[in-house]
Amino acid sequence: MSRPARVHAVRLGPRSLAALALTSAVGVVAFCWPFLAPPDSQLTAHAQDAPWLFAGLLVLLVAVVAATISESALGPKAVAMLGVLAATGAALRPIGAGTAGIEPMFFLMVLSGRVLGPGFGFVLGSVTMFASALLTGGVGPWLPFQMLSMGWFTMGAGLLPGPAGVPLVRAGASRWERLRGRGELLMLAGYGFLAAFAYGTVMNLAGWPFLGGAASNISFAAGAPVTTNLARFVAYCVATSLGWDLGRALCTVVLTLALGPAVLRALRRATRRAAFETAVTFDGPAR
Repeated sequence: MSRPARVHAVRLGPRSLAALALTSAVGVVAFCWPFLAPPDSQLTAHAQDAPWLFAGLLVLLVAVVAATISESALGPKAVAMLGVLAATGAALRPIGAGTAGIEPMFFLMVLSGRVLGPGFGFVLGSVTMFASALLTGGVGPWLPFQMLSMGWFTMGAGLLPGPAGVPLVRAGASRWERLRGRGELLMLAGYGFLAAFAYGTVMNLAGWPFLGGAASNISFAAGAPVTTNLARFVAYCVATSLGWDLGRALCTVVLTLALGPAVLRALRRATRRAAFETAVTFDGPAR
């Protein structure tokens, strides 16, 4: 039996890949500069100001990536799908967000990135986080870091191995197909668990330098060796966000396993009907 081709709502061209690679590289520096900057650098000397500098730079770069991708391949049907999923994700995020890190938005990002591909996933993750910040009043210097992190999170699901276009479970499916379906679901749940922890850890890097001397044992120490700051950062993560990240990871796993089959079927059905790779044409007026 032939396998359906993998459908991508957004196909990344050379310019889009170059813009995405540049933004990701700058993003890595923006997150990891406390471990990369020499002790006598200006960034280390202005530890309280550096995150603001990188936040402003990331805003511009994320905008460039979104514009480049949309210019190359984001058609009207993909825009409509993007709007629906981003609005849904933004509405899901506030549900339970104040309780033990329960954030239902993450499981939707995993499934959407899986079905619609890495290009769509990066745009969806960034737009969803931006819309959520506007909805909840969470706009601040941390927002560009959240947008980039969520873009990576959703894009990663689209890069997972296997044909995303294969239905998870269909009527009359063979035993082999059902096993493959369960395997895919477990893969997505495992990715969601690990990526939820990674998201929390990366976001800790964005706020950690702001801590200053408020907590000397876990705060960033300008001019200290990398090993010292790394140990402080690990202690900071354990003390401040381990429980929250665990709640987010478990919530993502539970929702992926419980709702994944239905959501994946709905997304794949919508993707097939949308026929993203078919150009939209308009007939002229009848004569």
